[in-house]
Amino acid sequence: MTAANAYRMAIDIGGTFTDTVLVHGGSIRATAKTPTTPDKPVFGALTGARDVLKSAGIDWGDVTGFIHGTTLATNALIERRGAKVATITTSGFRDILEIGYERRYSQYAINIEKPDLIVPRQSAFTIKGRMNASGQELTPLDVSTVDGLVRNLEDGGFEALAICLLHSYANPDHERQLVALLQARLPHLVMSQSHEISPEAREFDRLCTTIANAYIQPLMAGYLSDFKARFEAEGLKCPILMMTASGGMTTVETARRLPVRLVESGPAGGAVLAARIAREVNMPEVLSFDMGGTTAKLCLIDDFRPRMARKFEIARTERFIKGSGMPVRIPVVEMIEIGAGGGSIATIDRLGRLRVGPQSAGADPGPAAFNKGGTDPTVTDADVSQGLIDPARFAEGRLSIDPAVAEHALDKSIGPALSLDASHTARGISEIVDENMASAARMHAVESGKDLSNRLMIAFGGNGPLHATRVARRAQISRILVPRDPGVGSAVGFLSAPVSFEIVRSHYIILDKLNIADINRFFRGMVDKAQTVVRSGASDGKANENRIAFMRYHGQGHEIEIELPPRDLISSDIENLKQAFEREYTRQFSRAIPDMKIEILNWSLSISIPIHMDSVTDNILDVEHGAPAETRKILCDVTGHWRSVPVLDRQSLLPDTEIQGPALITEPQSTTFVSADFSAKIDQHGNIWLTQIPKGAT
Repeated sequence: MTAANAYRMAIDIGGTFTDTVLVHGGSIRATAKTPTTPDKPVFGALTGARDVLKSAGIDWGDVTGFIHGTTLATNALIERRGAKVATITTSGFRDILEIGYERRYSQYAINIEKPDLIVPRQSAFTIKGRMNASGQELTPLDVSTVDGLVRNLEDGGFEALAICLLHSYANPDHERQLVALLQARLPHLVMSQSHEISPEAREFDRLCTTIANAYIQPLMAGYLSDFKARFEAEGLKCPILMMTASGGMTTVETARRLPVRLVESGPAGGAVLAARIAREVNMPEVLSFDMGGTTAKLCLIDDFRPRMARKFEIARTERFIKGSGMPVRIPVVEMIEIGAGGGSIATIDRLGRLRVGPQSAGADPGPAAFNKGGTDPTVTDADVSQGLIDPARFAEGRLSIDPAVAEHALDKSIGPALSLDASHTARGISEIVDENMASAARMHAVESGKDLSNRLMIAFGGNGPLHATRVARRAQISRILVPRDPGVGSAVGFLSAPVSFEIVRSHYIILDKLNIADINRFFRGMVDKAQTVVRSGASDGKANENRIAFMRYHGQGHEIEIELPPRDLISSDIENLKQAFEREYTRQFSRAIPDMKIEILNWSLSISIPIHMDSVTDNILDVEHGAPAETRKILCDVTGHWRSVPVLDRQSLLPDTEIQGPALITEPQSTTFVSADFSAKIDQHGNIWLTQIPKGAT
């Protein structure tokens, strides 16, 4: 659906840098990495956009597609910078948040810290009225108490409201009725309804998701309106599409209404890119490694598709322990994200141990080496002090890097406590952060029942190629691929993401009693809603439809995803569905359970329209090959000794060029570090393949 001569732009606003990519007919024409402007993120985005337009020699009127992803929603939830939220639940269910899952995430922790679920009990209100699980009204909504609710909401100074009435996923009439009454009295109050945000059973998860949406909705609505207005004032004529957590795109209007779906949208773009590269190089088992300025993201990709989830947690109090965060139930690319980026701050804890992250210096003031007022030593300062970053080439020369300031920060804050000089303090910081990322990769793999040793790592992000060999060695991965333009990898991924929308709804059915006509009517309602969203972002192109049933044996607490035909069901599908469930259950748990009733709790529909983009492995730019290599002194990560290594310009490297580590391969927004125990080879499409040299080999 992309014309051969069309220009499309993608902008990914991260915590430290804003990445901008311009493609022409699917081929990358220009890129830019600019510092993020935290107080007004749109300013950094405008700077990057102007730069790529200038590089390409075009103006705004030539841009026919625009995709945007941002960390603003994620950061607002993590940093608790959202609106003041109240909740309204069904009478008798005021304490859903207090009760949670009725268990402790760490059973024997004496001083356990409960997750911050945003809304305190005094901000939780109730209303009488009751639906049952089938959607039948048992008790009418008590409209006589609305006046009291209005007074409470006014007196509390609330900016947003999360409404989550019992079984509204089955029948939303009470939620709609309540919203109509409240909006007439409180038109300024932003309201999120659970049947729109997360129409699924499980009240605690549904309420938390609705709260998260309400919490960031005023902030994101203001941001998106401002972003859209400023780019239109610049001359942008085409619609702006937003990247979502599920790896698809949606409209600005949908994003304003459902901003919770923008959480983790930037990392999702990276996973889309890695999956696409995996298919192009025919490597079905991949670990995506995206290390930026603030965080590192790792995602398992199987059969050329990122692993997907229907739930994740925000702001865990214990980083790797499930249940210690706020659950959000939306379609999302499943990945593990840790506070390990270039800006991650190194400290000495009360036991005298070196720690790195999760606190970050961010974009302002940034690492000490940026010379913008930062004094805390960071991962980037450590890389600079080890000679791994060329100050003159960092971030296309947009930032002035001062190695002396970086070394001073290391000497002042960390070195004395460890009795080390700046260079070996820097190496210690690298060892810690690289082990943190490798540990996260190993844990993610173990939780998913996967083995990392046979996987290809695809490394990108501003710091991914710089740390890839060091992380891979610890994760027992022997092969790495660094694609072209890795420093803006997530933004490149945006440009190949489909325009899509996914709906998951609860509709409880015993399989043997499934009414074909009813379930087809149920799906048609979801199709109409999803098609409206998707077609508003892509008016042409063939839509792909994916349907899933979430099935389990009667009485079980968790479901298995079983794919359905992308059409109306027919009577013979019931037996096919039963057999498919039993095959998958046997695969996961070794055997099926005979004569046990099978039930379906949730149903999922995803509609997507793919975007055409040329292969990442195509379109090698014309460059002058064979430029002489420079040399630079670095602290070798294998031996711990200083040595002189070649510094190679990536664009000057011919296909089939082989490089023995240690070496540095530089490009405008990133540097690939070839460790002493790795070799590098450039393939016919410009990718860098890094392969670990077996011990003892010469």
